Amino acid sequence: MAINLELPKKLQAVQEKGHQGAAELVRPISRKYDLAEHTYPVELETLETLFAGVSAAGTFAFAGAEAFRAEENTKKQNVNGANMSALLNALEMSWGDCGLLLTIPFQGLGNAAVSSVTSKEDADKFGKVWAAMAITEPGFGSDSAAVTTTAKLDGDEYVINGEKIFVTAGSRATHIVVWATLDKTKGRPAIKSFLVPREHPGVTIERLEEKLGIKASDTAVIRFDNARIPKDYILSDPEINTEKGFGGVMSTFDNTRPIVAAMAVGVSRASLEELRKILEDAGIEISYDRPAHAQHAAAAEFLRMEADWESSYLLTLRSAWQADNNIPNSMEASMAKAKAGRVGSDVTLKAVEMAGTTGYSERTLLEKWGRDSKILDIFEGTQQIQQLVVARRLLGLSSAELK
Repeated sequence: MAINLELPKKLQAVQEKGHQGAAELVRPISRKYDLAEHTYPVELETLETLFAGVSAAGTFAFAGAEAFRAEENTKKQNVNGANMSALLNALEMSWGDCGLLLTIPFQGLGNAAVSSVTSKEDADKFGKVWAAMAITEPGFGSDSAAVTTTAKLDGDEYVINGEKIFVTAGSRATHIVVWATLDKTKGRPAIKSFLVPREHPGVTIERLEEKLGIKASDTAVIRFDNARIPKDYILSDPEINTEKGFGGVMSTFDNTRPIVAAMAVGVSRASLEELRKILEDAGIEISYDRPAHAQHAAAAEFLRMEADWESSYLLTLRSAWQADNNIPNSMEASMAKAKAGRVGSDVTLKAVEMAGTTGYSERTLLEKWGRDSKILDIFEGTQQIQQLVVARRLLGLSSAELK
């Protein structure tokens, strides 16, 4: 039986609207904010207003707090909903500029963390938030279980102490999702996530990082010094359940990893499209009717990269489709993130190489996409972390059994 890999009409409309916004509002200012790191892109407020209006109409979902919450739907099979819609939107926006996507107001990856571990009723008490994600610390990178930031219950408040680094949108977001431990002696199960207002006593933006890519997005170092928040600002069960382990907090990544994979897919597609134009202008024909070995070497390389891109795209769509259908997708989300992250780096850098001086100069955006793509293979879990997750799922081993 043939498999139909085309998007349904509803999602084609999402893709078209997202692409239109990227082409008309995002791509034109891409170079401007790449050259003006830490400058706030005021143009994105128009885009955020558009997103808010479309989301309120209930037509599409974007990467805001509501994007990843399950819809009221009685269907049991073949549902294409909010996860897929948010993913396609992220893909198209990243085709325009992934750094700008990361700094669109109220569309942060931290919002996915809020909606993935809280009910709509619980989230409503926070109001409209733009949430940054604060996980990484000076002492660790992708090993989320190594959190040393602490949260101590004192009466009706949690007192948070620690330092977080590489917080995307950390100086612009209204709130910060902070991963902290309730009790260091109890290991992973004691790690919980908390929603902390950015402009709050005890919260200090220490500095903004100078980066290789995604320069339109601010990346902050944030210190928490006896920051007190209401105890109901914890985003998960406050009890330390050693039997459940780390799964509750880590489930956040089942939603965010497909989004980051989609960002890599979007950036690499932009590079492929630009490279195709350059090759065709140079008189190199790319044919789908002849085998790769019977074509120009550059055409053969392009076909290889395009095939890699297609596989990462389909893996990414599958992980979002599973989420919409309440199918556990932890392994598939990591597969998509691993594949798309690696393909993104490979395609964008190879495009710079094949385009020669044009690719290395600022005459096109190819060199920028090469710089931007690297972070998409790192944050939300490095390539090695994704491979560990996949291996553990396939072998049925715990994180303690396979490190």
